[in-house]
Amino acid sequence: MISMSPILLGFLGSLAAGSLTAIGAIPVLFGRIPSRATRNLSLGFAAGVMLAASFFSLIIPALDAAEPRYQSEAAPAAIVCLAILLGMGAVALMNEKLPHEHFSGGREGPAAASLRRVWLFIIAITIHNFPEGLAVGVGFGSGGLEGGMPLAIGIGLQNAPEGLAVAVALLGEGYGKWRAWGIAAMTGLVEPVGGLLGAGIISLSEPILPWGLAFAAGAMLYVISHEIIPETHRSGNQNRATLGLAFGLVIMLFLDVWLG
Repeated sequence: MISMSPILLGFLGSLAAGSLTAIGAIPVLFGRIPSRATRNLSLGFAAGVMLAASFFSLIIPALDAAEPRYQSEAAPAAIVCLAILLGMGAVALMNEKLPHEHFSGGREGPAAASLRRVWLFIIAITIHNFPEGLAVGVGFGSGGLEGGMPLAIGIGLQNAPEGLAVAVALLGEGYGKWRAWGIAAMTGLVEPVGGLLGAGIISLSEPILPWGLAFAAGAMLYVISHEIIPETHRSGNQNRATLGLAFGLVIMLFLDVWLG
């Protein structure tokens, strides 16, 4: 079996996960758009996958990585808690400082009248997708194939409904089906950038490992709370969204135990 560097694994794994965004958006090319209730169910599934991945694939390994380095029992927990808050804060800062537009919440960030609306959408999706690629890269950088594969599969699974949601929203804004699919596909390409960065940083310095794992978890937790769950509850489909979250969480937990 040919061995590959963790950095290359992180890039390829996050590229594969990001590519499922394009696959998930394919139904719009054939005019088969699921109902809003079904889309909210699938987005709830995505939230469940990300929630499980944050804890079982990132936060718990971060604690395990920090414990051998410190005699104090409180120090590993303090480091992981601080890194989680830093990850959430970093995405919140991007959300605040970069001009972008949510599909239902409108424009946020600085005034950006000079930017075309499509670029506002792309910036918003980049803020959303970058932490996912970062998490996959950190997984491969810290644990090789065994550490990154559950994350790559889980995040890939939840990218499919996200890709469909993006394409459907763009159709609603008047874009043609091929353009809507193309933009949705392009948003997945930010994930290998995050994957390369995450794997590279973790591979270069082992002491950064618990910080990187927990930082990636915090970034994903912010996206879950700020973006995905509010969107799934906006149209009165809370029960379906919660059902999807439950299935996503247990499937990701199973994948993490089975593959990791």
